[in-house]
Amino acid sequence: MRRADLITASFLALLGGVVVFDAVRLGIGWGTDGPQSGFFPFWLGVLMIAACAAIFFQSVRRAPTVPFVTREQFRPVLKVLWPAVALVVLTQWIGLYVAASLYTGFYMRWIGRHTWLAVLAVAILFPLATFFVFEKWFLVPMPKGPLEAWLGQ
Repeated sequence: MRRADLITASFLALLGGVVVFDAVRLGIGWGTDGPQSGFFPFWLGVLMIAACAAIFFQSVRRAPTVPFVTREQFRPVLKVLWPAVALVVLTQWIGLYVAASLYTGFYMRWIGRHTWLAVLAVAILFPLATFFVFEKWFLVPMPKGPLEAWLGQ
């Protein structure tokens, strides 16, 4: 656990440093019309670095006795991770709506053990509703695949 805390705190502090560096480039002062573009990101980056420093030094003082994650704890994480990775990969080839339908149906059946009627209803209606909200009402184009192209979208 200690090593994971140290690595994570270091990485996030470095990320906070990037935010601070770029915020200074944008300007962190107070202009005639209010704060400059980098004012809020600068202070958020400073707070992030301070929090990471506190976590880092707290981890240094802690004895490294407890493992970060056990094999039994990691299995449920992988049960969530692999279908999500599949969703992202499939979106490139079959589009967001079809991939989301497959993901939702698979996840509901595998993890939730819902009935086939519920799985089909949600797996079809949710992406369909999302399509109408984003594509038709808000006019926000989402990644599409061959099915949407076949339907003329």
